[in-house]
Amino acid sequence: MSPLTRSPLTIEWSLLGFLAERPMHGYEIHQRMSEAAGLGIVWHLKQSQLYALLARLEKRGYVAYTLEPQEPRPPRKVYALTPEGAAAFESWLRSPVERGRDFRLEFLAKVYFAQARNPAVRQALFTAQRSACRRWREELEAEREAQEQELFEHLVYTFRLGQIEAMLEWLDTSERILAQTEDYMEG
Repeated sequence: MSPLTRSPLTIEWSLLGFLAERPMHGYEIHQRMSEAAGLGIVWHLKQSQLYALLARLEKRGYVAYTLEPQEPRPPRKVYALTPEGAAAFESWLRSPVERGRDFRLEFLAKVYFAQARNPAVRQALFTAQRSACRRWREELEAEREAQEQELFEHLVYTFRLGQIEAMLEWLDTSERILAQTEDYMEG
């Protein structure tokens, strides 16, 4: 079995995130996913893709549906999280991404859902991600120092380290902005 068969893609986790809010029909999930002020700025998902992903999540046991009558049209499916889907989503939401290349899409999706919850969830996610980034940086620096490098290899290491530093800086800046916003909303 390939890793993609065993584990949902990031976009599937996001579908679970919308359903964690409340049950929805496919078109409504698509509308939420497409909002420019939300995940629409990160992804573009065709409605046909959405239904295929929902079927995949249903097959995994993460979502179930009920039929909602809508006369005179055929009934529509209203999807809801199963207990397994809710537990899987919560676990995903609270864990850092494991690779730098997943930061741009997957981590941003996690932030989207975490910031809608209480600040402790978001803070724990940021803390875990910061630790993961520091670990990546240490591993990459050790790898770089353990070998002689040609010019191109040096440039690659420099680029990768720069990306990790940018991620760490973004985490710090984002946490400050979110904390200031929360202070403003409470005050």
